[in-house]
Amino acid sequence: MSAQEVVNKTINCIRILALDCIEEAKSGHPGLPLGAAEVLYVLWHNHLKFNPKDPKWIDRDRFILSAGHGSAGLYALLCLYGFLSVEDLKNFRKLYSKTPGHPEYNIEVGIETTTGPLGQGLATSVGIALGAKILKEKLRKISQELEDLISHKVYVLASDGDLMEGVTYEACSLAGHLGLDNLIVIYDSNDVTIDGPTSLTFTEDVEGRFKSFGWEILKVDGHNLKQIDNALTISKSSKKPVLIIAKTKIARCSPNFEGSNKAHGAPLGETEVMCIKDKLGWSKEKFYIPEDVKIHTLSRVKELEIIYNNWLEKFNKLLKKYKEFEELYNNFIKEIDFEISDLIENVKFEKERISTRAALGKFIQLVAKKVDKLIGGSADLAHSTNVELKEYNYIQKNNYDGRNIYFGVREHSMAAISNGLALFGFKPFCSTFLVFADYMKPAIRLAAMMQLGVIFIFSHDSIFLGEDGPTHQPIEHIWCLRSIPNLYVFRPADPYELIYSLYFAIKNPKPTALLLTRQEVLIINRNKYNSAEGTLKGGYIISNEPDNKRCDLIIIATGSEVELALEVQDLLYKNDNYSVRVVSIPCLELFEEQPQDYKIKILPPDVNKVVAIEAATDIGWYKYVGKNGLVISINNFGASAPFYVLKEKFGFTSNEVYKKIKMHFKI
Repeated sequence: MSAQEVVNKTINCIRILALDCIEEAKSGHPGLPLGAAEVLYVLWHNHLKFNPKDPKWIDRDRFILSAGHGSAGLYALLCLYGFLSVEDLKNFRKLYSKTPGHPEYNIEVGIETTTGPLGQGLATSVGIALGAKILKEKLRKISQELEDLISHKVYVLASDGDLMEGVTYEACSLAGHLGLDNLIVIYDSNDVTIDGPTSLTFTEDVEGRFKSFGWEILKVDGHNLKQIDNALTISKSSKKPVLIIAKTKIARCSPNFEGSNKAHGAPLGETEVMCIKDKLGWSKEKFYIPEDVKIHTLSRVKELEIIYNNWLEKFNKLLKKYKEFEELYNNFIKEIDFEISDLIENVKFEKERISTRAALGKFIQLVAKKVDKLIGGSADLAHSTNVELKEYNYIQKNNYDGRNIYFGVREHSMAAISNGLALFGFKPFCSTFLVFADYMKPAIRLAAMMQLGVIFIFSHDSIFLGEDGPTHQPIEHIWCLRSIPNLYVFRPADPYELIYSLYFAIKNPKPTALLLTRQEVLIINRNKYNSAEGTLKGGYIISNEPDNKRCDLIIIATGSEVELALEVQDLLYKNDNYSVRVVSIPCLELFEEQPQDYKIKILPPDVNKVVAIEAATDIGWYKYVGKNGLVISINNFGASAPFYVLKEKFGFTSNEVYKKIKMHFKI
């Protein structure tokens, strides 16, 4: 058999393995693996740099299947090239398998990020590519001899659907602006979406769009191996990010479904699969991998092992030669070494009140000096959210020596790009106003799913941002974020709680959201009230009941409403001899993780009068106050007025809250 015949056989093996996965599961998306098999083969066999024995190799090429519905094709490749077994393919879409319906982040088996929601994979890849540029620049600063240690590319396979999503518009615009020439996107342009031909909805000039972004554009027949190979070769030496437009036919080789939208998201059926196997002269045996295909693909793996070993030899040599490189690398790969004392010892305030966003601006400077991996920015709001790292540069095209990022007004992609930076190994943060968390939620959800330690910083956390009005005043957003598993949502009451919240966020391997005030809040006197250290348990008694022999009522509060709760505590004791405990719960998720005896200590069940105060919707507080409890909240949109007017209007003053509590509990 000729070499070309083995190549063709390997391409068809990718197709058939994908079909067998889908038919075995009775579920899946056969169209993409059948149509993009040539593209996938040429990329993986001729260009992609990887080592299944060291899947975390820092200089591996990254491959991201942004069109995550084509996962069966990816799994076929991962099997042929040494990451997965045939048994893994047989478990496609089965419970807790390594081969779920859409790719889920699992670096041990070569899956670089979770994809599925269209556009997120491509947007995340921009962050991965940016991370590589930043690390390469750090190495170059030590010695030009080191920069070749980071020479890999980030490859993405994207679909028509990916390019329709707005998040990719934002991300690719920024990638072009930053000149990310290590990013290569293959656009599987098969002119088909689920509902029918793309002509129904998508007739724009994609080439013109990406040219305007500053990308290089190449066009190929997606079934012509030579054209694909040449385009990938050219792409690797480009000085711009590259879009390869590969024209393909969905469900290629299927007698009855080639070119049809019906092939996108449902099994073709056993009869059709057998027709395809007959057409390709393939064995009827399921999950059959011919011996010459095994030899062919594993020969590539062995070639890549030589490249890997040469790289490793050079890496170890340079690691010994440059002490600064050794320190940089160790800091990059190890857990963050940072203590809370590094913050607390430097806390100084000139006034009695400060917004928590302004306090963050002070604290984040201290953190940046201790945590080299900390990097990030805002969606055009750095001077409002106070996240600028003042002693460091902004990253720009051809100058990646910095730790501040101008994301521009791109909230959707900012979050996804931050996920990519985290996947590469940085500790990223990104920021905007809380109301715009709506734009970021898909990427926040994926960060939580992948358990990436991204810090999402949101200022203007309530109606008390004031005059900008209800379009900018978050109401439902706090509970929307709290509803996401694996996300820790902190709403600190004052700078002291913020210190502990920020410390937790820096150390947390999972994502964290910090919700901060625009308006100034009281810097709570910790000589009079309890230490904010309880923030690290999610909730704590900030003010004990005045009569320590009895607790008549508990007030729970978060954020700026803690100050209000303390005022009401005083009123109830002075006016009514009511002994009230005030509990601050800056992070419900963390509080819920505490032992039951701790939670009972803070919120004893025998106290049946419980109030929760939060300037947001009440949806989740009844779990804590009980059916007879009282929630003082906002279940409608805000209004445009100064924050002190809004406090009066919506009943968030000490006198109004005091009256509501007395009326509700008939005190």
